[in-house]
Amino acid sequence: MAARVDHLVTSGTFSLDGGTWDVDNNVWIVGDDSEAIVIDAAHDAEAIARALGGRRLLAIVSTHAHNDHIDAAPALASLTGAPILLHGDDLPLWKHTHPDRAPDGELTDGQEIAVAGTGLTVLHTPGHAPGAVCLYAPELGTVFTGDTLFQGGPGATGRSFSDFPTIVDSIRDRLLTLPPETVVRTGHGDSTTIGAEAPHLDEWIARGH
Repeated sequence: MAARVDHLVTSGTFSLDGGTWDVDNNVWIVGDDSEAIVIDAAHDAEAIARALGGRRLLAIVSTHAHNDHIDAAPALASLTGAPILLHGDDLPLWKHTHPDRAPDGELTDGQEIAVAGTGLTVLHTPGHAPGAVCLYAPELGTVFTGDTLFQGGPGATGRSFSDFPTIVDSIRDRLLTLPPETVVRTGHGDSTTIGAEAPHLDEWIARGH
């Protein structure tokens, strides 16, 4: 059976720089009826485990280490035995949330993660966070962008560990070069396509968004 993409939304809080906000997060599950990976274990490990439905979890892949994307990762790892993977540049952020539990493996640019006969390529896309990554699955016609690219523009860069010129470079060089029909599955909110977002790059730069 070919790989498919399942989706659930979990709710909790995001905290950084002394502030806390209520957030809804997209959790993406890529796999078939027997095995899967989870992209961003947010808020509710038991809900994610239920959505897996008994499938073997190969990995918990973190697009970045803001707490709302990783807060349930250790609990989900305990429930499933799956390793947690994170880009090494986000370890300082990770330690804010899980000081006593390190990730199990490191994501690197160009690495391929295989699940259900499908490959997802790791694209290092810093800016929202130093170790932010996107996962491109050409066979599925989709890219999972975490908080790097949303419908309507780049992810936020107004807090610690973030940088606006860097995220613009990441989006321009790593994402907008993908086929325009590629579906962008984001960390929060609605999906979009590369083709829908590409024409607006100059607008984003002009407003410093």
